[in-house]
Amino acid sequence: MRLTQFRELMETEFGALRAAAVSRDHVFAQLGGRTVEEALEHGIDPREVWKAVCEEYDVPPVRR
Repeated sequence: MRLTQFRELMETEFGALRAAAVSRDHVFAQLGGRTVEEALEHGIDPREVWKAVCEEYDVPPVRR
């Protein structure tokens, strides 16, 4: 998954403002205690980050 696709999925699921807040502020245990932005900066694959977001926020399987 490309980073641009990840960003599009986040905005589609949460809206632009909430997607930015989730990416910046929410700490995910599945990402090693990192936020989305920190995980991406540390080189974690956007697909793995998206999976963590989906699990944490109960995104329906059809949109995963």
